[in-house]
Amino acid sequence: MKKYQTGLVMGVFDLFHVGHLNLIMRAKEQCAFLRVGVLSDDLVWEYKKKTPVIGQEERMRIVEAIRYVDEAVLISDNPSRVMEWHKRPFDCFFSGDDYTGNAYWEWEREELKKLGADICFFPYTKEQSTTKIREKMGNTEQGEDK
Repeated sequence: MKKYQTGLVMGVFDLFHVGHLNLIMRAKEQCAFLRVGVLSDDLVWEYKKKTPVIGQEERMRIVEAIRYVDEAVLISDNPSRVMEWHKRPFDCFFSGDDYTGNAYWEWEREELKKLGADICFFPYTKEQSTTKIREKMGNTEQGEDK
């Protein structure tokens, strides 16, 4: 029996790597149904002032093909977890622990709790990140995606 019925993970998922896979696998271990939100190219630019190397259509296809993903959705407006819950309710939002202690995330945790949802942090995969891949490629001007 899974701890949660519906789980949610959101991210850019640019230059898909083992850290992304670890997050998705760990989330699926905790829930019966896993929805993965892929941030649109425009949204990434709006919030991070970065352009993904891999376009949103290809990133969506990659995420949809992962066996642990039950549903992939394109997130093209406010990436707030609270706003997303109102559109497509979930029991738990899963993220890497690199956001632990962030004041905004703590506020969202409290707001989600009022709605009956949790936030669960997993250990961040430090061995690999999109930033590290970009650095190896010599392409750091594009920015980062954890």
